[in-house]
Amino acid sequence: MALNDMKIRKAQATEKPLKLFDGDGLFLFVTPKGGKLWRLKYRFDGKEKLLSLGTYPEIGLADARERKDEARKLLAQGRDPGIVRKAQKQAETSETETFEVIAREWHAKFTPTWTPGHSTKILNAITRDLFPWIGARPIKDLKAPELLTTLRRIESRGTLETAHRVRGLMGQIFRYAVATGRAERDPAADLRGALPQPGEKHHAAITDPKEVAPLLRAIDGYTGHFVVKCALRIAPLVFVRPGELRHAEWAEINLDEATWNIPGEKMKMKEPHLVPLCCQAVEILKDLHPLTGSGRYVFPSARSLARPMSENAILAALRRMGYSKNEMTGHGFRAMARTILDEVLQVRPDFIEHQLAHAVRDPNGRAYNRTAHLSERKKMMQTWADYLDGLKAGAKIIPFPVQVDR
Repeated sequence: MALNDMKIRKAQATEKPLKLFDGDGLFLFVTPKGGKLWRLKYRFDGKEKLLSLGTYPEIGLADARERKDEARKLLAQGRDPGIVRKAQKQAETSETETFEVIAREWHAKFTPTWTPGHSTKILNAITRDLFPWIGARPIKDLKAPELLTTLRRIESRGTLETAHRVRGLMGQIFRYAVATGRAERDPAADLRGALPQPGEKHHAAITDPKEVAPLLRAIDGYTGHFVVKCALRIAPLVFVRPGELRHAEWAEINLDEATWNIPGEKMKMKEPHLVPLCCQAVEILKDLHPLTGSGRYVFPSARSLARPMSENAILAALRRMGYSKNEMTGHGFRAMARTILDEVLQVRPDFIEHQLAHAVRDPNGRAYNRTAHLSERKKMMQTWADYLDGLKAGAKIIPFPVQVDR
């Protein structure tokens, strides 16, 4: 006899699974734990099969019968309703679990842990180099050969370093997909060694004191935008990374104490960093404050006080002064300070490394805090600034120590 709502509600679990048939292959499967599941028994190609139609009470008797009728129509057309259901699920998965969907979800998840510039750089890279080729593909279907073809396109542009960087991003996205149940494994791991290793590349920098002096004079004589000139003047005095300089905020700077406290979220290593400011740096900031002090950023964009200076502003200024990309970059001020402080001024290397915000450990292997060796670093920063002033004024240049083979 056909089922009705009362029979279904009163159906009790027993020690063994219970089947209550409705007719035409439809039955309610009652589990020993009391679960009630709709099933359709049918034959296709001479084989008996079962199709799940949902769970009671979410799917009532009328809905179950309607689903049964739809399955019977497919059988009448010579189509297996089980295979049709599987294909429909795969199509839904293909739309919601593509590489691009997962990659954007991963990016949104980790953006709060990155600096704004780093977050934008990552999104631009995957949007430009990955989404056009594999963005629409279901992430679980992607295999190593297809990923390698995508990376070869980047390599063919002559950007091998970018190809390696993008491969790393691929791996992070796939590992996120594995962790969230959308992929079985990380095929990007199979690409290790598949790309040639790029040659070691350093940021162009002037490190010879004889060449530093003309650069500093050129900066003092720069006739471009005043904010850019101030950034150029202060860059060699603080030797932070270009992105950290561009995003400097007045709220982080204490002119009375001559310190610049950079929060961890802006730093590459995600640790807060303290920059002692020499007298020369304080004077530059005092000159700039009447112009930009009412806004957020110390070095704002020429178009809006609400945005930091363009990442190309210092590079463009250096080019305007006649320095090519193979001679000097904004990052080069760090190498300049590191080299001369170590080899000419004979400053302790750990003081220099700490001021560069590199990973420096104490004898017990623990990371130093941001105020470590603060008094020594203050002296170092002032000595460095005075040394640069001496170079500009034409003081006698101390040569690099001569290495003698013994």
